[in-house]
Amino acid sequence: MKFLRQMCIIVLFSFLGEVCRAVIPFPIPASIYGMVLMLAALALKIVKVEQVKDAGTFLVSFFPILFIAPTVNLIACWDDIKNDLLVLVVIIVVTTVLTFGVSGLVAQWIGRGKGDKNHD
Repeated sequence: MKFLRQMCIIVLFSFLGEVCRAVIPFPIPASIYGMVLMLAALALKIVKVEQVKDAGTFLVSFFPILFIAPTVNLIACWDDIKNDLLVLVVIIVVTTVLTFGVSGLVAQWIGRGKGDKNHD
């Protein structure tokens, strides 16, 4: 019963994301709205991590399966991609490094804001 309750909470936020996508006129996917709403609920302690942890862990265990279809699509489009491979690799490397850097800076900033004395 606990697992079903946790799944219902996650599905509720997914549904709220769909509602936001229908109401807000920005080209943002419903899943992003749902994740932002879930993050806000967790940050504001409306939803506690324990209330969704088991179901979330279960769902995350299926992530590798979600990469199969895009990988097959890349293989199917190889003729279109191979001419721009160097450009694509450079874009991937640069954006990955930027993402790591910004994520690290944000994590340090949040750590300082919470009084974490271990990070200077």
